[in-house]
Amino acid sequence: MNLRERQSVTESCSDDTNSKHSTGSASPLRRVALSSLLGTAIEYYDFMLYGTMAALVFGRLYFPSSNGALSTIAAFGTLAVGYVARPLGGVVFGHFGDRLGRKSMLVVSMVLMGGASFLIGVLPTYDRIGIAAPVLLVTLRVVQGVAVGGEWGGAALMVVEHADSRRRGAWSGIMQLGSPIGFLLSTAAVMSVSLLPDDSFYAWGWRLPFLASALLLMIGLYVRMSVVESPVFQQAVDLAETREKSRIPVLQVLRRPRPLILACAVGIGPFALTALTSSQIIAYATGIGYSVSEVMRALIFLSVLSMICIPLFSALSDRVGRRLVSLSGAVGALLFALPLYALINTGSVVLLTIGLLVAQVLQNLMFAPLAPLLAEMFGTDVRYTGVSLGSQLASLIGSGFTPLIASSLLVSADGSSLPLSALIAGTAAITILAIWRISETRGLDLTTDFSTAPSGLELTGEHGSQSIPLISLDGRPQ
Repeated sequence: MNLRERQSVTESCSDDTNSKHSTGSASPLRRVALSSLLGTAIEYYDFMLYGTMAALVFGRLYFPSSNGALSTIAAFGTLAVGYVARPLGGVVFGHFGDRLGRKSMLVVSMVLMGGASFLIGVLPTYDRIGIAAPVLLVTLRVVQGVAVGGEWGGAALMVVEHADSRRRGAWSGIMQLGSPIGFLLSTAAVMSVSLLPDDSFYAWGWRLPFLASALLLMIGLYVRMSVVESPVFQQAVDLAETREKSRIPVLQVLRRPRPLILACAVGIGPFALTALTSSQIIAYATGIGYSVSEVMRALIFLSVLSMICIPLFSALSDRVGRRLVSLSGAVGALLFALPLYALINTGSVVLLTIGLLVAQVLQNLMFAPLAPLLAEMFGTDVRYTGVSLGSQLASLIGSGFTPLIASSLLVSADGSSLPLSALIAGTAAITILAIWRISETRGLDLTTDFSTAPSGLELTGEHGSQSIPLISLDGRPQ
């Protein structure tokens, strides 16, 4: 089949896909959105639960030390290990997701996460099995990291590749609700067991939220098994019969790394802000006089706010563009870095909550358009790999070491919050620079056979001709 014939096939498949999306495949799309929402919520429940327990429990039970600050730093070190494993998960799941399909990889990632969390719930502590306890804890954290590394990108693609090009933001906003819902569930679970007497909480109460993962896993698998494979991926499989199929997608992505670098950089700001205002804030705020329950109540308000803002901002990106929404949040975070901790340091629960709520709105502005933006930056043949690796590298750099670095800086700065403000401002600046270098992607036709496009071609999306940093099967940036 020659080039003209392949382009004709591509256009025909694209028209068919868009027709299906616009004429009534809403029911399958709703199932896909629900599946991605539940899967992401479960994955983030388990992953964020670990972060909360690292601040409250793991330092004492798995890394005992006469210095409480050192125990907390060690516990946050295991938190970072999970983030280090996430890019590995992005590569592994991305490779098989680009070759075998999105759905099967999402099932595997959910099983890995649920199983690891359940095992943490039954893991003996240091005083029972000694050094084996922290070693096993770190191992299970690595499994969690690998699972999450494959979850977010695959869930995002299942929604984005099913949705009409005009509403990718709106539908992906539903999927991204999984993050605040997962955090809300984990926070509520921790608050419930923290009502127990201290002896009961540290003896067995903290384990209950991890054991609950088994029930959540069964619910999530039931829903996820009912969805169909991405139509965009199926079309790519059909077209692959006419040309050589990519053997190692990650090599195709790394051959021309500009889209990957930009995808990573644009996510650093929102992930760093999340790490400081969700996990690290517990240790910081309780260290300056707030009670655990006061901080946890504030964090619940943040989760509820995100459930409103994320779908709103994600849908807004369909109308005004991904770049404008993300840029607004990044600039706001840069300007609010100092006022945030000034409010927290007052000791007032009301001002603490207000400061965190404002920070959460800014984080949501940066985070909400991320799924459609990253999906629109890569061709179908390497999209799972590109999106997963880019987002997980951003998570590693932005979130993975941030609580550990922040805790260490607080010790060296005698408790001053200035280093924390500097972290927020610096990571927001990175996101601003990345957004500045990315062309607008909304409305791009994801069904285009990028491997047949000549180098330097301006791809035409719904909003006109645009030079967009895409990467194709043969590694050419588009």
